[in-house]
Amino acid sequence: MTLLVIAYLGGALTILSPCILPILPFVFARAGQPFLRSTLPMLVGMAATFAVVATLAAVGGGWAIEANAYGRTVAIVLLVVFGISLLSARVSGAITQPIVNLGNRLLNSFGNSASGASVVGSFVLGVATGFLWAPCAGPILGLVLTGAALQGVNLHTTLLLLAYAGGAATSLAIALLLGGRVFAGLKRSLGVSERIRQAAGVAVLAGVAVIALGFDTTLLARLSYTSTTSLEQSVLDRFEASNGEARPTELARNSMISAAANKTKPFRSDLAVEGRAPSLSGAVDWLNSPPLSMEQLRGKVVLIDFWTYSCINCIRTLPYVRAWADKYKDQGLVVIGVHSPEFAFEKNIDNVRKAIGDFGITYPVAIDNDYKIWRAFQNNYWPAHYLIDANGQIRYHHFGEGNYQETEGAIQDLLKEAGSATGANAFVTPEAKGAEASPDIKDLRSGETYIGYREATNFVSSEPVRADAAQTYTVKSPSLNEWGLAGSWTIGAEEATLDQPDGSITYRFSARDLNLVLGPGSDGKPIRFQVKIDGKAPSADHGTDIDAAGNGTVTSTKLYQLVRQSGDVRARLFEIRFLDPGVNAYAFTFG
Repeated sequence: MTLLVIAYLGGALTILSPCILPILPFVFARAGQPFLRSTLPMLVGMAATFAVVATLAAVGGGWAIEANAYGRTVAIVLLVVFGISLLSARVSGAITQPIVNLGNRLLNSFGNSASGASVVGSFVLGVATGFLWAPCAGPILGLVLTGAALQGVNLHTTLLLLAYAGGAATSLAIALLLGGRVFAGLKRSLGVSERIRQAAGVAVLAGVAVIALGFDTTLLARLSYTSTTSLEQSVLDRFEASNGEARPTELARNSMISAAANKTKPFRSDLAVEGRAPSLSGAVDWLNSPPLSMEQLRGKVVLIDFWTYSCINCIRTLPYVRAWADKYKDQGLVVIGVHSPEFAFEKNIDNVRKAIGDFGITYPVAIDNDYKIWRAFQNNYWPAHYLIDANGQIRYHHFGEGNYQETEGAIQDLLKEAGSATGANAFVTPEAKGAEASPDIKDLRSGETYIGYREATNFVSSEPVRADAAQTYTVKSPSLNEWGLAGSWTIGAEEATLDQPDGSITYRFSARDLNLVLGPGSDGKPIRFQVKIDGKAPSADHGTDIDAAGNGTVTSTKLYQLVRQSGDVRARLFEIRFLDPGVNAYAFTFG
């Protein structure tokens, strides 16, 4: 219910975004018409079509996107006809009379009145508008679409998208009601209804031109980059605070570490049965082990760790997961890492194989590239831990970092229940270094920041973002938690790619650690870079992946720790300059 409310509010906020401009002429062309027979059917058609198209596009792959492209073409033709009909009553009659006659014959065959024709016509106009509407993917819509991609086609996905579209339809309805009164007043006082009709026709055709030229998904989307982001983020933060729970998917990855429960649980007292453990059969491959099944694991206690290798929150839990696997493997514990990727590069099994070698992971890892295990567990978080008892039942779960002692206590309880001789004993205290070290929460004032245009926020380069096309950017001095690009870059949905050497990224942050997910180009050639902090070499404040002079090399796609402040933590200006072209930059994280 919380997510439905958030999605609805996110849709309502789109009225403030320039991305809504192209469809306003189609909506306001109905101003002054009866609300129930004209406005409402149009908005229902728009919302329903957007929800269906967005659901299929998020989970259906290329065929759904291609089908929507045909739908957009038909919708553009239909709305061109509609715009021309507004320019001239004579043209309107010539164009619409055959359609009206056909519609009336169909409606009369079902016993409907002429008012039904208005309802059907308005609904068809709404369907066409729904095919053309391309709202900006701010934090809320990004959350909904990411969840749709991970969870697949289901009622929850469609309801969230309907709630988002319903919010947009509500704000448009309010605007249309107010606009209708203005138009009606103009008609009565000035007697210029024909001129208003013609102006609406011009506006409709202009809107069609904007959409046909692609400005709705490029120029206006870039102008909307920061227009509603802060409002949407405040909505998400308000709901998270009021509900006392983390947000799903990538937003949950920034959850603060909760206080550890330093107590020993009475035997089985807190470990209620949460349901049967789902199948592990959805993995596309297994590393460090042949394929495992829940039937094979019966009699063992199983810890399922959902992770992805560039996730900083996942990386910081790994010392504990490794320590539990080593400490309890002879007492009946089996640890299985389920690698469910966030970025496209994390689907590359060779990348995952290298990462588990770098992290020293020796327990089995299931490659969940199709999110089948993720969906079977109805999971929404990175990292997420599920404990399964010897009878194949889920008895414990924890999302995000922290609560390590509570989780280990649950492991001990289930091992004891399974007949192991282990009892309550000292908890593991792994030595974590580099990016695996726990974050400095008290000084953390910067949060995860994506660089691809699909989810980026606080971008302050002087030039607007040009999606999926080369552009030269410049950046001045950003404020706290703002960032920008300099040089020739191509910004894609997930990452920004440097097209020419000597490009840079600047970020003003406040945290002990700064990490950046980077990867080489398609040719795999190493890419040299240099880091500066406040315009100087980092010296003692350098991270583990650079030296004191700030020099480093991108050799594989992973998270690079670039800054670890050695003294008092304060706001600093970070700059990374790449000496070679081709680097892919994905996301900043902090600790």
